[in-house]
Amino acid sequence: MPESEEISRGLEDVNIKWTRLTTIDGEKGILRYGGYSIEDIINSGAKVEEIQYLFLYGELPNKEKLEKFRENVEKGYNVPGYIIETIRKLPKESDSVAMQMTAFASLAAAETKFKWNKETNRELAALSIGRMAGITVNVYRHFMGMEPAIPEHSDSFAKSFLKAAFGKEPSQESIDAMNAALILYTDHEVPASTTAGLVAVSTLSDIYSGVTAALAALKGPLHGGAAEAAIAQFAEIGDENNVENWFKNNILSGNRRLMGFGHRVYKTYDPRAKIFKSFAEKLVKNNKEAEKLFKIAKKLEELGIKQYGAKGIYPNTDFYSGIVYMAIGFPLKNNIYTGLFALSRITGWQAHFIEYVEEQHRLIRPRAVYKGPEPRQFLPINKR
Repeated sequence: MPESEEISRGLEDVNIKWTRLTTIDGEKGILRYGGYSIEDIINSGAKVEEIQYLFLYGELPNKEKLEKFRENVEKGYNVPGYIIETIRKLPKESDSVAMQMTAFASLAAAETKFKWNKETNRELAALSIGRMAGITVNVYRHFMGMEPAIPEHSDSFAKSFLKAAFGKEPSQESIDAMNAALILYTDHEVPASTTAGLVAVSTLSDIYSGVTAALAALKGPLHGGAAEAAIAQFAEIGDENNVENWFKNNILSGNRRLMGFGHRVYKTYDPRAKIFKSFAEKLVKNNKEAEKLFKIAKKLEELGIKQYGAKGIYPNTDFYSGIVYMAIGFPLKNNIYTGLFALSRITGWQAHFIEYVEEQHRLIRPRAVYKGPEPRQFLPINKR
């Protein structure tokens, strides 16, 4: 048995790579992409395509570079027919993220000649972002009982996605909120999904397999499923007048966990949650169900901060994001909010994959501390 028996549970505070992509100050509630604060990015009215480019190329694009990048992304919108067919064969009750996984695993199966190449890695990543948009549109339309559709060229990624998903022209408020959501969920350093994908690509497996591995980790309720869990608790409470009793009977009693509160990195209010809250407040005026849940969420937030704020436990990005998605028009169904998270996060995943493979590549192979029986004799089955 090794002399040292120390392990890091959950790889807490273990650094596994260098990055120029995202930096977080959990004590001060700071999030920056490539040195730019998340507040400045959102307040500037930036489109998510600019942030996608920033993550893949390290700098903000000019108009010419952005247009070329958009062309590469839009090539991916028209997903192969076999992907559409695969999605349509799955049960309509299937989990959205599981359907995305199935689609990307199918792309990995077809991509038999993949090789990591500095000249083409970023073009393929841009194509994959478009693929994810087309896949997510058809995952949503499948479980909603709608015919397949392909996103079309427009003046924004968010608009193309929403128009294809809903089959109608989205409002500018919805486009702006979706664009912000896509930016807010783009990356967050190396959480479970990014780490899972990094492990996969550290073997020099293809980029589609890396995305598939990341999706598998994102699917879990302790990671990507938190937005659904948060909004589900608002729906369970049902009315803002029920919040205090529900909080007392479920949270203070220790029977339940307050979903959408607390973060492994942030010890103050998650800066993304503040932005999601501001968009939710604007959007819910046109959606009675979302407005009702928003009132519940605000009251629950007050109680949660009063109870847990002194311990560094505050709302995280998932507390209000589900309300934004609902107000845009997506129902709380088939884990679609986590699917929308994946539509955003595929940019960060791939940027981390490329950064790791191109600059820091080493097979990720951790060790375990053995705590089992001491050496013993193996007996044939007839002597046991």
